Amino acid sequence: MIDTSGLPENPGCYLYTDAAGTIIYVGKAKNLKKRVSSYFTKKDHDAKTQSLVARTAAVDVVVTDTETEAFLLENTLIKKHQPKYNIDLKDAKRYAWIELTKEEYPRLVIARRATGNGTFFGPFVSAAERDHVLAVAKKVFHLRTCKKLPKRPCLRRHMQSCSAPCTGTVSPAEYEENVKKAALLLRGRPTELLDELRREMVAHSAAEEYERALVMRNEIGAIEHLAERQHVERRREYDQDVIAYQVTEGKVYLTIFNVERGTLVNKQEFTFDAGEDFFEEFLVQYYSEREPPKELILSHETDPALAEFLSAKKGRQVDIVVPQRGEKRQLLDLAQKNLEIAFFRDTLKSAELGAALHLPHPPTVIECFDISHLSGTAMVGSMVQFRDGRPDKSNYRRFKVRTVEGIDDFASIAEIVTRRYKRLSEEHAPFPDLVIVDGGRGQLSAARNALAALGAASQPVIAIAKREEEIYTPDEDLPLRLDKKSIALRYVQEIRDEAHRFAITYNRLLRKKKVIT
Repeated sequence: MIDTSGLPENPGCYLYTDAAGTIIYVGKAKNLKKRVSSYFTKKDHDAKTQSLVARTAAVDVVVTDTETEAFLLENTLIKKHQPKYNIDLKDAKRYAWIELTKEEYPRLVIARRATGNGTFFGPFVSAAERDHVLAVAKKVFHLRTCKKLPKRPCLRRHMQSCSAPCTGTVSPAEYEENVKKAALLLRGRPTELLDELRREMVAHSAAEEYERALVMRNEIGAIEHLAERQHVERRREYDQDVIAYQVTEGKVYLTIFNVERGTLVNKQEFTFDAGEDFFEEFLVQYYSEREPPKELILSHETDPALAEFLSAKKGRQVDIVVPQRGEKRQLLDLAQKNLEIAFFRDTLKSAELGAALHLPHPPTVIECFDISHLSGTAMVGSMVQFRDGRPDKSNYRRFKVRTVEGIDDFASIAEIVTRRYKRLSEEHAPFPDLVIVDGGRGQLSAARNALAALGAASQPVIAIAKREEEIYTPDEDLPLRLDKKSIALRYVQEIRDEAHRFAITYNRLLRKKKVIT
């Protein structure tokens, strides 16, 4: 059975491999954990999916920043690996590009492949987005669409959407200037273009050319709107490797992103002992077996001799860059995020939660309590334990509430907390680093009072309320609101949801037994 508890809840791609290590399926997801988990928890799969699940021996994931990037990466990985259980895409169309043709008066057209003499922009994930970009560029910069220049102006000229080079109303220099502006927009550099257009608009206004200034104002508005919604992966004419690593307790954890012409195509992970000059030694060994890319993106400077070695191995110059900002820095940060998820996801959860709650140290062992009942009947409690970021099911406990009549969640929480930690005290067993109860201020007070009665008033304890996902702590009057996307809140929610599931399962079991008897 595949363990999905440690998977991230980020967007990205997941890769299923069989016992031989062959990739048999590639998919994308908005939430990797939910999507992958659904394969191994649902029972009503079709025959093909049942076969896929049965053959899956391991799951790997690649986290992306957006769903758009996940779409692109999935397409690339399927093309590269041609997994058995994916639809055969050998003859399928790739995401489309926009081509700026190489002619005396260039045109903007849709291209299925980035081949030929023109300049290509993309690929575009969404056909609707691509068509919108193309329409705006044509309209704003009045570029022609006809394959051959006609002898007389067409309808687009009369609609003021083409500069009509066929009639000679625009000079080659003026048309070329519009082509350059369109290229700036399509390269994803709208800020630079907008600055230029605003200067021109002010100049026309100062010259009292108000009609022309008004046209430019409308063009600026269209480009600003486009910039807000444009999603295009910018193409590079060279390959890159992005390398992030972290040294922990004498071990090096390293992730490599292989980027081909601007598209992430592969992720590799390595673990080895740290030593003197370990990073340079790793790079020499790694690239001794494969051709280096044109550019290496790293987090820090290296020995200049390394660049010379890589350049000699490739037969031409290899650039090593250490970006501080911009797209390359974002790539490096994404590699670092994937590294943390691959190697330190569970440790990171505890560290983030400890920091958010201002605990003296990360909570390694966490226990969470929940109450379940049906209109006051079959009142039960559950306790789940998470250790090092993962559920420790051997230490799950369930309780029949004995001393409470009717619906009283506060008293029920107090009872099961008392029973749990009274037993631990009698056995001289260690208490958890953190106790969580499902509920609000009332449940928190009930748990605190129960712990205090056992002489454990200093035990860290919090409550999480479902409606607003607010966290109540003993020392603050107002609830703590963590970022909904933060690792800390998601970890608390994961633990709370598991306690809720365990409680409901026990409640249903008791009711089923009662019906049978």
